[in-house]
Amino acid sequence: MAQILWFENYQPADAPELGGKNASLGTLTGAGLPVPPGFAVSADCYRKALADGGLTGQLDALIAAVDPRDPASVSAAGERARALIGTLKVPADLAAAIRGAYGRLCQQCGSGQRGDADLPVAVRSSATCEDQPDASFAGEHDTYLWVRGGDAVMAHVLRCWASLFTDRGIAYRLERGYGRAHVAMSVGVQQMVRPRTAGVAFTLNPLNGDRSQIAIDASWGFGEAVVSGEVTPDNFLVDKVMGTVTKRTISAKTLEYRLTGADTVTAVPVEAERQSVPCLSDDEIQAVARLARRAEKHYKCPQDVEWAIDGTQAIDGAQSVLLLQSRPETVWSRHPRQAATCTADPITSMVQTLLRPKPGTPEGSC
Repeated sequence: MAQILWFENYQPADAPELGGKNASLGTLTGAGLPVPPGFAVSADCYRKALADGGLTGQLDALIAAVDPRDPASVSAAGERARALIGTLKVPADLAAAIRGAYGRLCQQCGSGQRGDADLPVAVRSSATCEDQPDASFAGEHDTYLWVRGGDAVMAHVLRCWASLFTDRGIAYRLERGYGRAHVAMSVGVQQMVRPRTAGVAFTLNPLNGDRSQIAIDASWGFGEAVVSGEVTPDNFLVDKVMGTVTKRTISAKTLEYRLTGADTVTAVPVEAERQSVPCLSDDEIQAVARLARRAEKHYKCPQDVEWAIDGTQAIDGAQSVLLLQSRPETVWSRHPRQAATCTADPITSMVQTLLRPKPGTPEGSC
């Protein structure tokens, strides 16, 4: 198995070695969706590094002894496991492969003949048990933003490996019956996006399961504030057939994650004059909805999508909407279709839109 797999070269047979998140990024790249370029360190590299370091048996024994009903037992095992991985020496051939791939990504994405020698990247955990239809593992493992340089990328690969043993990750795996063994960690390294606005989108209404709608949550800056629940985002409902915005809720967005000095992404207050301003225009809402719909069409099931509007790039004069992740929606998708309280068919959806004109459209206009 190759140590490094590029998203642009992804094949379905690679999925078991890439984990849910990286396999999805490879799939979406191959489908032609706008995904920032990058590569994955295979899960087999994690297994080999642990075996070479003599840690496989120690980690298995630690997790086997955990009482999932006892938070103290989970915490003690997680702390010890993370400490062991933190001392691991990465095999020389793997370290060279990761540095080489990062160098290639720098050259590919940077400007000029030499590219960007210290391209900022996101280093993302992608466990082999992640993003399953019955268990997303969203937020259980770590992602690191704005990482620069080969040494820093190597250090954060180790940190992603260690995050397989967060307290939440251990408890969630045991609760979901994923067992104590055979779980490994792939790591994605991906060109960083510096977003003006970011958030999530569901290709159904998460409040009632209505599959005729797309629900978008959006806030200023990086999407971490939305994903972590630290901010009340703007919310938009979009009719999936007509593409019109049927409901909008603009919130006071008091916090955003922003790039500050020393290449650090931190939470900072939003200026008072921006807090209650919509962070998406109608054109951008519709662009996000189209992107989410494309992901759903590709996977043929409702999706939970992470997206960002790149504040530094533009396409045809408009800000570029990028797809950062797409995973199966795991709540309403388990229910029978009739369980949703709203099951509008396309014709009903169009009629309702005609009866409720888009705000700002005079009644009777054509």
